[in-house]
Amino acid sequence: MAICVRRFGPTSRRLSSLFSSLPRAGNFHQNAGVAEVKILQVDPERASDGRWRGTPVSSWAIRSVASGEQLALTAHPCKFRRGERSATNGILSVSVSFKTLDLNLLKVFDAVMEERSVLRASQKVALSQSAVSHSLARLREMLGDDLFVRTATGMQPTARALTMAPQVRQALRSLEAAVELPTFAPAVSTKPFTLAANDFTTMVLAPALLKILRQEAPSIDLTIKPVTRIDLAEQIDLGRIDVAIGVFSSPPSRFRTAFLFEYDDVLIAGGNRQLGRLDSAKLAALPLVVVSFGGEQEGAIGGFISERGLARRSEMYDRAALERALSESDRPPRIAVSLPHFLALPALLAESELAAIVPRPLARIFEQAHAITIYELPYSTTPVEVRMLWHERIEGEPSHDWLHEVLRRATKELRHGR
Repeated sequence: MAICVRRFGPTSRRLSSLFSSLPRAGNFHQNAGVAEVKILQVDPERASDGRWRGTPVSSWAIRSVASGEQLALTAHPCKFRRGERSATNGILSVSVSFKTLDLNLLKVFDAVMEERSVLRASQKVALSQSAVSHSLARLREMLGDDLFVRTATGMQPTARALTMAPQVRQALRSLEAAVELPTFAPAVSTKPFTLAANDFTTMVLAPALLKILRQEAPSIDLTIKPVTRIDLAEQIDLGRIDVAIGVFSSPPSRFRTAFLFEYDDVLIAGGNRQLGRLDSAKLAALPLVVVSFGGEQEGAIGGFISERGLARRSEMYDRAALERALSESDRPPRIAVSLPHFLALPALLAESELAAIVPRPLARIFEQAHAITIYELPYSTTPVEVRMLWHERIEGEPSHDWLHEVLRRATKELRHGR
């Protein structure tokens, strides 16, 4: 076995000494430095032309005991004359493996590059001057370049340092962004959000929500999609909807929910009518208007439509409570009109005999804006919880956490029954 050392010096001499005996044992793990070396297996029978032709042995992995970096040897063909101390070509390269590279060395490099001073760099990275100098020495040895030259005006970078500096800085910034907790500044953010809600929740929620956005996040745009015309679960899974607002039954584990407010049902009629105190007989005689986003023909079961495991309420009144209340009446409840939305109700109730069963918060809005009168039902309805729902993958993301908190604030008065 023979060893060709391309670069001489203290490190190379140590390698020559070590490698002269280690190939027999097949163990390169006691290397104490870094250099470019070649390991050749020489065939004397083929050296008649006065040149030794070296056949490279298998690639080896060595480790520097001094610094702990993993090194790798890459073999190439080599020719050299008898008695020559170094190879003329085909040098085996020893390179640093990024898997075990100490990233702190790159931080020191970046600091020295920016400050052009070991003293100021040490202050920037909170290390002593000797620690910075030691880190530079390790990096110089690994890369085989001086990197910086001390001059009267400071540490001047070499061509190699100037070439790698922009990439090192960008890499460090990318790593910092990856590991640091992201932040969100609503006052300057232009991030758009997409909600899904029916017209009832939009009417009772949107005014307060938009007021908060105008005050705290004036550049954030909001899109509200109807929950009745889309595959809600799919849209949330695809990230096209940030938050859905509605009444949900046992959502799948991939979704998270939070309570916003609850409500019960009341009856409303045109303001020109005087129904007085309602009882079961009066109620049974009324032609009723109800809102349903889908019945049995659309796959609703028990007042809920299920898509991809997510069940949302489709009947916007307590049908079971109504039927129980009128079960002993001579007349079953008459559902004269069934609508897919609430917006048409004020127009339908005006100058008609119709009455409608609606959520209490919506009835208050209609009463303020239209000639509408609210009546208490002669039976109790089950309180209905309105919740916001989102995908688990955005859990803890600052901008979405902020949106959830804003939605809670926007529904504060609804929770207090005002």
